[in-house]
Amino acid sequence: MKKTNLSDYNPEAVPDGSPYAIGIVAALWNSEITDALLEGARTTLLEHGVREENMHVYRVPGTFELPTAAQMLLRQRKLDAVICIGCVIQGETRHFDFICDAVSNGITRVSLDEERPVIFSVLTTNNMEQAQERAGGRHGNKGVEGAVSALQMCALQKRLIED
Repeated sequence: MKKTNLSDYNPEAVPDGSPYAIGIVAALWNSEITDALLEGARTTLLEHGVREENMHVYRVPGTFELPTAAQMLLRQRKLDAVICIGCVIQGETRHFDFICDAVSNGITRVSLDEERPVIFSVLTTNNMEQAQERAGGRHGNKGVEGAVSALQMCALQKRLIED
């Protein structure tokens, strides 16, 4: 199997984050994974100019709560985007399917309703090993990808407003 870092990106293609305020909501469930994703997102935002005081990080019990927390943040804080960080690992029941479906639809709905980017940095894996590979392991860090996406979407929104 090819060991590909899915999080590789061209740093020069990422917009300057200094004008943006970014919210991050991260699930506490599977914290070994979500902590690594959160660190990847925070580090990437800082590397691209988002000031520490313009980064608003909140923890929620689990991945299911991410859409609600994102909407609460967007309504209570002046934010340009929210990154949702979670990890759902397949178990023996259909719970995995229900959670993944609810979260992906919920994040999409919040983004559309609030007309601001809400980024899906949620791992949906078959096992813990796959999650670890995508939380700083051989396949990169989905938190890094979420931070890059947030900055790109913020820049797009700004450009559309200015045009």
